[in-house]
Formats: sequence, structure tokens, C-alpha cells
Amino acid sequence: MNAWTGWALAALGVAVGWTQWGWQGVVLATTVIVFWLLLQFSRSVRVMSQAAQSPVGHVDSAVMLHAKLKTGMRLLDILPLTCSLGEKVDEGVGDPETFIWRDTSGASVRVELQGGRCTRWELQREIADPPEQPNQHNQPN
Repeated sequence: MNAWTGWALAALGVAVGWTQWGWQGVVLATTVIVFWLLLQFSRSVRVMSQAAQSPVGHVDSAVMLHAKLKTGMRLLDILPLTCSLGEKVDEGVGDPETFIWRDTSGASVRVELQGGRCTRWELQREIADPPEQPNQHNQPN
């Protein structure tokens, strides 16, 4: 939900509470608003504490993460998929913020967040070394 929409709904709730029940309605609306904010804060803390228990930038499968990502996802939506905090790529200050998650096979997912939302991501696989060809000059005839 957009922040402006949330604040507009909160103001509308206070206004409706005032017109319907007076000061008791304002107290009720304020209580509901504070309860909603506490729920959001609790969710954020729970997601961050779960992600903090894993190594930074590690994901079980980069391919599965790549398949589950969608445009518009927030970081709090991405962290439960990865179960870890992303390794921040230092590309200067400001938008876009870029994070990388790697798996044990060497594959990685690079996610760009702009305005707090996922705008772009890419899967990068480690290129395996080509198999060595036997040296034909040293073979006996």
C-alpha cells in the first residue's frame, strides 16, 4: 500500500470516528491505527531476525530465488524467500540499491531496488572451466 493511501485512510478513520461517536470514536480510531503500526513493526522485526540468523548473501538456490522474484516486491517480501540478508553492492549513494545472493554452486542473483521496490534482477551463473584436452604432442606413437 502506498504511504499516502495509508495516511489518508488513517485520517478518514479519525474523521469518521469523530463524526459518529465523538472523542470515543477518535480514541477507537487511534487505537486501531497504533495496533496496525505495531503489527507492521512486529512483522519487520520477525523477518529481519530470521534473516540475520543465516550468512549474509547466501541463498539455498539462486535459480529458485530468480524464479520467485516479481517486479514491485519490497525487501521485506524478498527476505523470507532468501532467509538471509543480501550482500549490498556498493555502487554509490542513493537509488538503485543493489543486493546479491549466492548459492553453493556459484550462481548468484543480483537484485536492484528503486524506491524500496524490486525493479530488476538477473541470474548470473559461474562459467565452468572447459575440460582440458590431452596434450597430443606428448602421446607415444
